[in-house]
Amino acid sequence: MTAGKPVQDKPLRLDIMSYTIKAGDTLYEIAKAHDTTVAAIEKANPGINPKTLQVGQVIRLPGGGGPNPPKPPQDGDDNNIVGAKGGRNNVGGEYVPYQGPASAYPPRDKWASYDALWKFNSGLIKNNASPQEIQWIKEAIETVSRSSRVDVRCILCIIVQESGGNPRVPTTNNGVRNPGLMQSHNGVEFNPAKPRESILQMVRDGTEGTQHGDGLKQLYKKYGNYYEAFRGYNSGSVNKGNLNDPVGATGDYVQKAANRLMGHVWPNQ
Repeated sequence: MTAGKPVQDKPLRLDIMSYTIKAGDTLYEIAKAHDTTVAAIEKANPGINPKTLQVGQVIRLPGGGGPNPPKPPQDGDDNNIVGAKGGRNNVGGEYVPYQGPASAYPPRDKWASYDALWKFNSGLIKNNASPQEIQWIKEAIETVSRSSRVDVRCILCIIVQESGGNPRVPTTNNGVRNPGLMQSHNGVEFNPAKPRESILQMVRDGTEGTQHGDGLKQLYKKYGNYYEAFRGYNSGSVNKGNLNDPVGATGDYVQKAANRLMGHVWPNQ
């Protein structure tokens, strides 16, 4: 290595990702879970035989493929990153004990801006990830926001809430295996041999879901708002009248997520 000359990171094909076949997988279910088609998967994997998939076999997935083309920019979008524009340009304020239904929580136009949230939360993430990994996490968040149409601020805040932005966070299993940056539903873990790719996949799993369970994208579509989506993500079911009802999981999960989105600061967050 020549001193004084930084190594240039090779461009990663963000439109292509890898997937490891698990027991019971079919190309149809894989395509459905990743918003693509069987034909697109077959095109990306010449010679693949849908009838002889092997557990542990690694295939290529065309990310963001399928019949649904990217939507044009909407209010709050920047370069098709949902929620990248708008919001308060600063963080601060004390923790607020929000409670009740989603209507009692702060609306999206009151949230802090993505730039302000990234600046603050990247300072927390640096306790758990290297500068290069932090850049890959940011890249993954923005890439997945484009493909999923999930607000980029929600992806960031759930990553911080679930793992502190630690790519190597241990997998939990309380009857359901929850690995990775977003503690997804039986998705992938960090792969030190492919750190950039696995960081991207961990964010995809939590946001776009896996064949085993929904991500933020499906839950937002189901409930029509992010707060109920957060409760569904944490608990699997929702008491719409009281989002602090843990339904067997973490009682203040939605409350903390709302405070993160507002940019509120509290000890040991």
